[in-house]
Amino acid sequence: MQSLSAELARSVLDAAPDAMIIVDEAGTVCFANRQVSSLFGYSRDQVIGMDIEQLMPERFRRRHVAHRQEYEQALRSRAMGEGLALFGRRVDGSEFPVEISLSPIRTPEQLLIAAAIRDVSDRKRVEKELRVARESSERARQAADHLRAIADEARESADRANQAKSRFLATASHDLRQPLQTLALLNGILRRVVGEPSALEALAQQEQAIGAMTRLLSALLDISKLESGAIKPELADFTIGTLFEGLRREFASIAASKNLELQVSSGGECLHSDPALVEQILKNLVSNAIKYTRAGGRVVIGSRREDDSVRLEVRDTGIGIAADQIAYIYDEFYQIGVPANSSREGYGLGLSIVQRLVRLLNLRLEVTSEVGKGSVFSLLLPRGRSQQASARSQAAAAAAARESSVARRPRVLLVEDDPGVRDATRMLLSVEGYRVRAVASREEALHSAREEGAPDLLITDYHLGEGELGTEVIATLREKLRAEVRAVLVTGDTSDVVKHMPHDPRLRIASKPIDAEQLLSVLKDLLEA
Repeated sequence: MQSLSAELARSVLDAAPDAMIIVDEAGTVCFANRQVSSLFGYSRDQVIGMDIEQLMPERFRRRHVAHRQEYEQALRSRAMGEGLALFGRRVDGSEFPVEISLSPIRTPEQLLIAAAIRDVSDRKRVEKELRVARESSERARQAADHLRAIADEARESADRANQAKSRFLATASHDLRQPLQTLALLNGILRRVVGEPSALEALAQQEQAIGAMTRLLSALLDISKLESGAIKPELADFTIGTLFEGLRREFASIAASKNLELQVSSGGECLHSDPALVEQILKNLVSNAIKYTRAGGRVVIGSRREDDSVRLEVRDTGIGIAADQIAYIYDEFYQIGVPANSSREGYGLGLSIVQRLVRLLNLRLEVTSEVGKGSVFSLLLPRGRSQQASARSQAAAAAAARESSVARRPRVLLVEDDPGVRDATRMLLSVEGYRVRAVASREEALHSAREEGAPDLLITDYHLGEGELGTEVIATLREKLRAEVRAVLVTGDTSDVVKHMPHDPRLRIASKPIDAEQLLSVLKDLLEA
């Protein structure tokens, strides 16, 4: 019996997940379980009789002897080397981190120490990875903070540069307007007093140069005002008709001079935005359309309503824009099909100003184009509030009329426990114009009837879940509501119970399968009964 107990104890220790070693007072290994061989690489016979220090790195061995003697003076179960990094040494000399738990074993003959040894390489690796991840995260956070500080500084610097640029442009534009004005006046005087043809030709070219400089300065001044925030939108309601009439007056003669057809639609729609800035946007769009449309072409200014918005469109039959160039048309000094440093009409600032105005007004500008066929620029604006209020009133009246119409439609209570049949029947009745409440049981039907009152029609399957019958549903609702509810009993039951039900003028029995037309015909017949 004693040997059997020893064998059982060895089997239990061999089954333990950790390496188990028992040493005597001299530090000699007198027992080792199977896991010791797996962990350290020694056979069990090699381990038995070995000094315990042989299983640890050499640098720890001398110190361990003293630790072992101290432990024997204060015996208790505890972790070995609490707070220290412990390592084991395999037969091949490789080291690995371990955790060791010590327990004293007193026998009549001697004191033994049991040590449970666990390889914690995986846990240490995970801990290291987590530590590295935390350190990386902290470095990333610090880098992000640094980049944020750099970005803030760069933004402040850019803001200062923009403000300085805006001040410079405003000052330069203002200061240059005066001499340009003087040049324009002098040019006009000379054209009136000079008669020599060559001099008149020179003055005409001078007038064109003065005009080009004036347009450029005006565009630069517009940009500087937008960038400096000097332009503040003044929102108001205004009509499309007034806006389009101003565009027609300004561009009719310009279009005619290029042999272009200018079509301007009329409209009574009311818009809500800054009328002056919207007009400036459209002027730039129309001017571009005329500039890039060849003689014999057409420019159309129109509008379309879209829900609570109105789409203003400028269409042309001009040269069009390639798909890969649309992204660049809002850049300053960019012009379609005009090489750098070549003679040009305008300076490519019109759409740059348009884009800034669109952003300022919080609008949406869309462009579609096809090379050789033309372009469409669309500006979406909110409708005027007064018009919206009128439209809402009309919509409310229409909704009320619809609700009134809905309220007059027959109300059907459908009782069907099969979800597929229930949903299909409900959808059919809804499409046909009935108001439908679909439930699955007698209790739900009764609850619905208590909430909404007696239905105009009750449709119920004969066999429902939990053994309920459609006849019970009809009887219960009629009793509780104290009303002769019109009902349709849908059944596939061929028993005499259904066949010989008493005659009821407010009840129709529909046999499965029943198609849509048949069911609707039964309902119509029952409603007219």
